[in-house]
Amino acid sequence: MPQPTGVPPIHVDHLPYATRLQARGLDAVDLVVVHCTELPDLATARAFGEQVRYPGSGTGNSGHWYIDRDGRIVEYVPPERVAHHVRGHNARSVGIELVNRGRWPDWLAVAHQAMDEPYPDAQVEALLALLGHLRATLPALRHIAGHEDLDTERVPASDDPAVTVARKRDPGPLFPWPRVLAGCGLQRIP
Repeated sequence: MPQPTGVPPIHVDHLPYATRLQARGLDAVDLVVVHCTELPDLATARAFGEQVRYPGSGTGNSGHWYIDRDGRIVEYVPPERVAHHVRGHNARSVGIELVNRGRWPDWLAVAHQAMDEPYPDAQVEALLALLGHLRATLPALRHIAGHEDLDTERVPASDDPAVTVARKRDPGPLFPWPRVLAGCGLQRIP
């Protein structure tokens, strides 16, 4: 079935447990949370998303959409389901994961806190197209935030427990916030 004009191509590949995630009305979503996978590629992100981390419900951690470096968008969880992507904000938000190494593979090591992989133009353009689509389909959508804006917990470093590091830093210092905010029509949560 062809998509309407202006809708970015979205490849649907729902996680095996997507239908077990809590259902909600689309009017409950007022926030988009931007993440980076902090993994090397989309295949690794998929394998991580398929892992069951909540045995009681048989579900795991995942964003709703993943955008690869070349701009390809894949839907892992439909927006009418509550995905586990950011503590304390899942019920009101959808999550967009950008494939980016971040701090991989030593996320919490003191020496690996630099996030130096830039976001390619194709990926940022796909993000803006997806955000435009979401604004048109999620009636209450008004806000955007980075994962690091909402989860500010600091934890002991994996290689030096005397030092604390940010538990979440994504999408990180190279994420082009000015460009995204200028093009998305959403307000960033401070």
